[in-house]
Amino acid sequence: MFPLNAWYVAATDNEIGRKLFSRRICNKPIVLYRKENGEAAALADACWHRLLPLSKGELHGDNVICAYHGLEFDDTGRCVYMPSQDTINPSACVTSYPVVEKHRFIWVWPGDPALADPALVPDLHWHDDPEWVSDGRVIHAKCDYRLVVDNLMDLTHETFVHGSSIGNRAVAEAPFSVTHTDTTATVTRIMEDITAPPFWAENLGQAEHVDRWQVINFEAPSTIAIDVGVAPTGTGVPEGDLSKGVRGMVLNTITPETDKTCHYFWGFARSFRTEEQSLTQRIVEGVSGIFREDEEILEAQQKAIDDNPDHVFYNLNIDGGSMWARKLIDRMVARERDTADIAAE
Repeated sequence: MFPLNAWYVAATDNEIGRKLFSRRICNKPIVLYRKENGEAAALADACWHRLLPLSKGELHGDNVICAYHGLEFDDTGRCVYMPSQDTINPSACVTSYPVVEKHRFIWVWPGDPALADPALVPDLHWHDDPEWVSDGRVIHAKCDYRLVVDNLMDLTHETFVHGSSIGNRAVAEAPFSVTHTDTTATVTRIMEDITAPPFWAENLGQAEHVDRWQVINFEAPSTIAIDVGVAPTGTGVPEGDLSKGVRGMVLNTITPETDKTCHYFWGFARSFRTEEQSLTQRIVEGVSGIFREDEEILEAQQKAIDDNPDHVFYNLNIDGGSMWARKLIDRMVARERDTADIAAE
């Protein structure tokens, strides 16, 4: 259901410190912490000896001490101390996962460590770009992570789920285009000469005669950056000039926890009124409310899927973006399966 050879966000940068932190990623329990030099480390969250979660233990320098019998593991996962003996069993080790800290996130690679190229970390640079102001949260959603991807790739639902804040009929009625590469899919929707929904009308300073854009950029397997905003009609939005309006980036990356749960990390970055901290707080609270509406829909959808295991989904035109996202995810999973089959021969 999910590829392992990919970078997934394990935590926000401020979640990880000098205290053991446990999170399940792609069905793998992982313990994270910062070493004394500030770098993040990630180990399998199960002691080699009796499988007690290492997250129940404590840090000693850069090493993790198991709370059951005191075995001590360094940041590479190798056991460096065993009680009551001088010789350490050479097989005594736990998995150490590649880690990269970037864009205010701690990214972990749960697959083959030899393939863990830091250059493959998805681009969410707006989250720490000095020209932008960004803040966000993390949601623990009780649904398949692909349902969140579907939700973000088709914003038609804004009309019906978020009508009091960011949705209106124009989102459901405007034409859109879908393009793709081997690793990305993009949905572009331009709404010309419309009435802006409340959030955008407030920040642009006008509600009538605006052009609105939504450009949804998906990077497999589960990162989506959405370029959104409004500008006065006739100032160049259809031609690609967004400079006369107010612009934001909705930053999303979803980490599978299990087959039916996920960690949904999101942020909203803006390039307007960047000096207003109170606006940042209001936006975060507003977006949190919007995503709570999504969370309710997605968890209800997951329950219905569980209750109807034989149901076949039919796609509409509006599903073009999510269909391509799913194809790209499936291709990643298939490649890993084929590689594993060849290695087993």
